[in-house]
Amino acid sequence: MFGLASGLLTCVGFIPYVRAIVTGRARPCRTSWLIWSILGVIAIASLRQEGAGPSLIFAGAQVGGTILVFLLAIGHGRGATFARRDIGVLIAAAAGLGLWAVTSQAGWALAVTIAIGLLGGIGTMAKAYRAPNSEPMLPWAAFLASAGLGVASVDGADPILLSYPLYLLALYSGIVGALIAGRRAHGRRWTEAQTRPTYS
Repeated sequence: MFGLASGLLTCVGFIPYVRAIVTGRARPCRTSWLIWSILGVIAIASLRQEGAGPSLIFAGAQVGGTILVFLLAIGHGRGATFARRDIGVLIAAAAGLGLWAVTSQAGWALAVTIAIGLLGGIGTMAKAYRAPNSEPMLPWAAFLASAGLGVASVDGADPILLSYPLYLLALYSGIVGALIAGRRAHGRRWTEAQTRPTYS
């Protein structure tokens, strides 16, 4: 039940973001969502190899939504589909896959995926704080709740299976916290700006 609920909440979270893209209020960065899609697929494969059960529903919904946003970004996004600076990210991901192949331990690929994802999240948190009107709160709040349910859906206390939902719980907590702090810090300026939201 926790796995199903987390998957449903993740889908609900993507609805307002997708709507913003289609209506032109959001222009997601093509290269960022491409990288997140690739990393998400690696994480899914790693979790499945490690024996994940109901928690795969949450992870699958999250990765599916990410891929959908990337596909929409091809026609409605901004920036190059692939930038030269992202080569290092793919090399790191390939290294994780290589360690998986050599050691037969999927945890290596998952660890690299999580590390890269956390580094990428720092920029989003900073952006959410500096320009809180640029990120809709509803999707991130739904993602945060779904990550909590994703943690609860893991059978037992396997650290590898818990690592991915815990990573997303930490990431979404940081982004939601940055949005709240940014809105409080900017006060009136944010109140005036929110009448014309521009998601990015």
